[in-house]
This record gives sequence, C-alpha cells and structure tokens, in this order.
Amino acid sequence: MKTIQFREAICEAMSEEMRRDESIYLMGEEVAEYNGAYKASKGMLDEFGAKRVIDTPIAELGFAGIAIGSTMTGNRPIVEYMTFNFSLVGIDQIINNAAKIRQMSGGQFKCPIVFRGPTASAGQLGATHSQAFENWFANTPGLKVVVPSNPYDAKGLLKAAIRDDDPVIFMESEQMYGDKGEVPEGEYVLPLGVAEIKREGTDVTIVSFGKIIKEAYKAADELAKENISCEIIDLRTVRPMDRKAILESVKKTNRLVVLEEAWPFGNVATEITYLVQSEAFDYLDAPIVKINTADTPAPYSPVLLAEWLPNSDDVIKAVKKVLYK
Repeated sequence: MKTIQFREAICEAMSEEMRRDESIYLMGEEVAEYNGAYKASKGMLDEFGAKRVIDTPIAELGFAGIAIGSTMTGNRPIVEYMTFNFSLVGIDQIINNAAKIRQMSGGQFKCPIVFRGPTASAGQLGATHSQAFENWFANTPGLKVVVPSNPYDAKGLLKAAIRDDDPVIFMESEQMYGDKGEVPEGEYVLPLGVAEIKREGTDVTIVSFGKIIKEAYKAADELAKENISCEIIDLRTVRPMDRKAILESVKKTNRLVVLEEAWPFGNVATEITYLVQSEAFDYLDAPIVKINTADTPAPYSPVLLAEWLPNSDDVIKAVKKVLYK
C-alpha cells in the first residue's frame, strides 16, 4: 500500500486506463497545459500528448456534445467539468443524448463516457458554485452516478467507470482533493453499485456518501463515548444503489439516519427513506430521520454557511432522536 492524495488517485486511475486503451482521452477546461484546475491531471499532457489530453474553450455544451458524439465512432472520453455547477450549461447533451443513445438507437450505439469533476459546496463560493446535483443525474434512466469519499474508492471506482459501456457521472469534491489515503501499489478495480460498511455497529444505521460522510464519522466517535454503536454505510454509487446493503443493515439495527449534502426536497435520502419504509417497515423501531442542507441557495457568509451545511452535531441529534434519548 502507498499513501497518496485524492487528486493523485484520480490522476492514476485515468493514466492507467489511458495506457491500457488508446481510445480513451481526457478533455475539459485547463486539463492539459495547467495540469487541471485541481491538479488532477498533472503530467498527463506530457505523457499522452495534446491529441489525448485536450484543453477546451469555456463551452460545456460544445465539448460535452463533441465527446458524446465521439463515443459513436469508438472512443471512450473522460470529460472534466471544473465544477458540476458548470455542467448545467451542457446538461441537455448529458440528459437528452448521452443517457438515451443506447435506447434511441435500438442498441446500435453505446455511450462509454465519464463526466467527472467536483460537486456540492467547497467553502465560500456562493450560491451558484455550491450545488449538489447527484439526485438530478440519478433521476435519469441511462446514467450511472458515482460519489466516492476517499482516495482508495475514488481510484477503483473511476477505473470501473471508465471501463463501463454506459455514461457515468463521477462526482468528486474540491475539499477532498488534498485528502490522503492508502491505495494498493498494484492495479485494482471496484465494482459500481456496491456500497461498503465503513464502520460496523448495532444501534443505528447511518447512510451517507461523498465528503459529508466525514461528519458521520465524527458523530459516531462522539456517540461511542456514550455507548451508542453506529453502523455507517458509504453508498459510493448513488445509481445503481446498493439496496440490499441498506436493507440488511436496517434489519440489524432497526433504526436509520440518512446524511446527504443536498436540498431536502426529492433527494437521494428521500429515495432511501421510501425504500426502507416499503421493504423493511416492520423492522423499524423509530421513524427514519434524514439530514440535509437548509432549503435555500447556499449562503456566502461563513456564519450562515455553517448553519446551512449538515454537521456532526446534526447527526448526533438525529441518532439520539431515533433512539428516543
């Protein structure tokens, strides 16, 4: 094992796959000459050249369309958005083309493409740069949605996403690029659609994904001091969702808290809540609690932003609520 940063895990995954398959290329704003806005493609231009690591104009609709079209001629592109907030400029291409090519062509064309970049808030970046769209993309049949929370998962899942024959939305975090973690020296690939129990527990299940799961870990450490045992599930892949892992955990703990950095209406936590109440209702000893951001655009003020974002205190309160403590 070696210890590397999240951004290095992303770079390794892309580079290893590009060495393996010449049909793979990377395109996006500042991915080449600048080594990536977050240095997640550092050194790739030098290794693979300007035909396979391509700097684009600030025109997400245009380069998303070019990349999607290229899948129909045998390519497997990786498209980096400087932030998924900017993907909204190209969302027509993602929703109306990438997600539907296989079905609308009667299976004649597949669309092996990865759209990747940071999601959700990253500090004081304002309302239009702090949005989480995992549930938007997961709502679309034909797309797979992956949201890793650490370097190990990021590398293994990105390699799987690049090899997948369907379009994959791969969502990272600006606040995780510097995170360090252990990654195997040799090659490994993690399957999409498989959650992981990051912490075993018996009293309550906490389901989360992405960077906000760190707040669940903090809360679990504090609750352990009060002899409250939390089981933490990292979804890793939002769609397809590992329904079995969630249900089996809830059947063991009989209580569920869902932590998600997203607006509260119609999100991933809502889908999980429906899943559990419809398929494991008789196992629940308390109503499910979901924790989300406030139902407003993200504020710029650091004081307001701290109130807007879910935190470990919110998780502790939710756990005690389902335990009637």
